[in-house]
Parts: sequence; C-alpha cells; structure tokens
Amino acid sequence: MLASKARPQIQRVLDPLGERLARSSVSPDVVTVVGTVGVVGGALGFFTRGVFFLGALVITLFVFSDLLDGLIARARGISSPWGAFLDSTSDRVGDGAIFGSLVIWYAGDGDSLPLCGAALTCLVAGSITSYVKARAEGLGFTCDVGFAERGERLLIVLVAAGLYGLGVPYLLPAALWFLVGATVLTVTQRIVHVYKQYLRRVQDADMAPHRAEPSAPTRVR
Repeated sequence: MLASKARPQIQRVLDPLGERLARSSVSPDVVTVVGTVGVVGGALGFFTRGVFFLGALVITLFVFSDLLDGLIARARGISSPWGAFLDSTSDRVGDGAIFGSLVIWYAGDGDSLPLCGAALTCLVAGSITSYVKARAEGLGFTCDVGFAERGERLLIVLVAAGLYGLGVPYLLPAALWFLVGATVLTVTQRIVHVYKQYLRRVQDADMAPHRAEPSAPTRVR
C-alpha cells in the first residue's frame, strides 16, 4: 500500500521522459517487453551468483519501465486491454525471475535450505496474491486490499538485496522471512475481503424477493 501511495509522485518525476518517448516511435509494448527482459536478465545474471548490489541496481532500473509503458500509452491515448494484459503478465514473469533466482542461489552456493524455502514461499504466495485479485475482479468483486502488494514486495526485496550486497548482514534473510508472513497475510486479507462481499451479495439476493412483493391493494372508498 505504501508503494501505491508513492506511485503518483514517481509518475510525476517520470512524466517528462514518458512524454518525450510518446513523441517518438517507441511502442509501449516494446518498453514493457524490454523492461521484463531486463528484470529477468538482471535477476538470473546476478542474483543466482550472489551478486546482490549490482543485481538490485540493474533490476530497479528496468522495473521503472512498468511505469513508463503506461505513461507512453496514456500520452498517446492508446491504452488498451491488450496493453494491460501484457503489462500484468510481464509483472508475473519479472517477479518469478527475482524470487526464483533467490531460490536457485540458496539451493546452491547460498547453501541454505530454509532460505530457499522462504524464497520459494514468497514466489508462490506472490503469484497467488495476484491470481486472487484477478479472479475476484473477473467475478465482479473488488480486491484492492492487502498489507504487501506487488510494489511493497519488490521494494523490500530489492532494497534488502542491495544493502545485503554492500555487506549489511542478515538483511536479505530477514526480508525474505518478513515477506513470507506479509505475503501470506495479504492472500488471507484478500480472500476474507472477497468472502465478505460474497456474503453481502447472498443477503441482498435473499432480500430481493421481499422487496419485490407488491403491497396490499388499497380499497377505494
């Protein structure tokens, strides 16, 4: 939720670049794909080898394309369902690469099965978090709730990885365990939120026949 509140400020900083790119022939879809390839390449190329500071820098630079593609599309007035679909799909690929790379590191040279499990839990729970929202909205529910949405998860893991790479001890492991709890909590919050909406729908449906019953006719005198 913190990342969502910071998003408008970040967009204001990036607006001039987005408008400049909008005047060029660069396609928003190309920006999305290049950003995703950069995130995946940065994660697989650096995190799997334990090079966390440089990896976090590279990934962060390409993550900003997640904002630029939308700015370009809006500046040109060409926002479309396809663009939204591609953007969301690319987000899942990038997230999978980041946490998957940490799984590979801790399963190999990182030599920690507990942290390998923590990274894997973050990967799976993060995917479920996104799926729950997409499925809920597809069924007509709202699902804009959660303690640790995608922005928060990326911010925490990238900052922790970068500082850990600079020699701050225990920070990345602590961040992974924190994200395990935070992401599972977010999934639970979203499920409960949708279930409450479902119960209200059922109650409204039960009340509808009673509201529809005509009142007793009034005798004309």
